[in-house]
Amino acid sequence: MLAPRLKANGRAFAHIAEFHPELTAFRRDLHAHPELGFEEVYTVGRIQEALRVCGVDEVHTGIGKTGLVGLIRGKRHGSGKMIGLRADMDALPMTEHNDFGWKSARSGLMHGCGHDGHTTMLVGAARYLCETRNFDGTAALIFQPGEEGFAGARVMIEDGLFERFPVQAVYGMHNWPSMKPGMVGVNPGPMMAAADRITIEITGRGGHGAHPYMTIDPVLVAAHIITAVQSIVARNVRAIDSAVISLCAMQAGDMGAFSVIPGKATLVGTVRTFNSEVQAMVEQRLHDLCSAVALGFGASASVKYERMYPATINSADEAEFAADVAATLVGDDHVVRDLEPSMGAEDFSFMLQVKPGAYLRVGQGAENGVGSCFLHNSRYDFNDDILALGSALHASLVEQSMPVRPAAAP
Repeated sequence: MLAPRLKANGRAFAHIAEFHPELTAFRRDLHAHPELGFEEVYTVGRIQEALRVCGVDEVHTGIGKTGLVGLIRGKRHGSGKMIGLRADMDALPMTEHNDFGWKSARSGLMHGCGHDGHTTMLVGAARYLCETRNFDGTAALIFQPGEEGFAGARVMIEDGLFERFPVQAVYGMHNWPSMKPGMVGVNPGPMMAAADRITIEITGRGGHGAHPYMTIDPVLVAAHIITAVQSIVARNVRAIDSAVISLCAMQAGDMGAFSVIPGKATLVGTVRTFNSEVQAMVEQRLHDLCSAVALGFGASASVKYERMYPATINSADEAEFAADVAATLVGDDHVVRDLEPSMGAEDFSFMLQVKPGAYLRVGQGAENGVGSCFLHNSRYDFNDDILALGSALHASLVEQSMPVRPAAAP
């Protein structure tokens, strides 16, 4: 394995680039051994061993089930500060269709979002910070389980994460195939939307398909609800705000019973918003609209609205600081400071509700196609060329948050 083709400025990047082949091997091993949320036993074992070899001062396991926190103390501690760096560890329940040597060895599981790379970047930062310790304070490296739908960040927080490790700020980052390697994006506000789950239960009266007048057809009602729900955003949300309602699955009847009208139908979908007022309005409109539409056909409908992940909102000062740190590595012309928010969701949002901090995107989509396949695709793979940059960005956030000041003259 060769050194990364991607180049960046600074001592941290130059130092980490020297062990880029080892990071690549580590990342590919994690990719071959994907694990779902709260099942990251192999992954945590590999991280523990890597942190032990690096010389991390303390390793705390079992935080939020399979979560892990490593502490690294700088050459000085006078500042009393602690900065948190977070990486997610879990994979997805999907089948990989790549054919390279490090493809998933576990049927039906895949690192389809790059958490193997995120974990590796934080391990790389750990090694650099242990070898240099050029900061005044403590770095808390947070390896988080269960980001993909399990709210692992919330579970770690409920398990006392920030009481045990009282960081002043916390930073996370995610690879982004839509940006070129060497680019970093951030926004001093919304980065990702809130993700809510909706389940609509429609109850009618089943019967024979040849005699529909004797039934109350929930499939027909479902079709009208599917159409009517799309009016909520179009006619209730201001054009300058954002919201998405997607009904993604429907279950009704039996595919083998072509002449049987079922008695019930269920719709499942998601709502994405950035603003809590818009979120509350959409929830209320869904209840009102679905009930009214069903009633018009003599049926009934109930809506179960589950608020899963809140919106990921960066704090302005930390976002600006993170952008400035990124600029020292890649140059200001390679930092997007007003990155367009994504309607996807991220449970780092729970951490940002408790602590100031920022969530960044690191470009990984190369022109040769490496890393350009989008997230959650069966042919996705993390672009190893950005490992050293991500590690250096983590490390630089620590060094520049807690700089070692020159000793005062006697």
